[in-house]
Amino acid sequence: VQLVESGGGLVQAGGSLRLSCAAPGFTFENYNIGWFRQAPGKEREGVSCISSSERSTYYADSVKGRFTISSDNAKNTVYLQMNSLKPEDTAVYYCAADYLPCGAFLRGWEYDYWGQGTQVTVSS
Repeated sequence: VQLVESGGGLVQAGGSLRLSCAAPGFTFENYNIGWFRQAPGKEREGVSCISSSERSTYYADSVKGRFTISSDNAKNTVYLQMNSLKPEDTAVYYCAADYLPCGAFLRGWEYDYWGQGTQVTVSS
């Protein structure tokens, strides 16, 4: 299983980015899909997750109200819309897939499959 993230870049504080996570040949709708981020010197943080069953969405408190996760099953793609970005959102963002519940993912459990990551840099 290969996940491919895209959409990262450099943006000023207050700006927006939309990240995409695609997986050719992989049926997203059977898995819970999460986004986590890793910044230098910081612990990995699960920021959002969308469940396979009802497509329920979950967010870390640090991004709630600013980030929105969504999926397009026809395109086998999951998106992370990031608005009102802050310098502390700077990190490499990864999407990940597994059968583990989203709640576990946001509490720090690792998902089995993830991509190469995409860099998000927010300047002040």
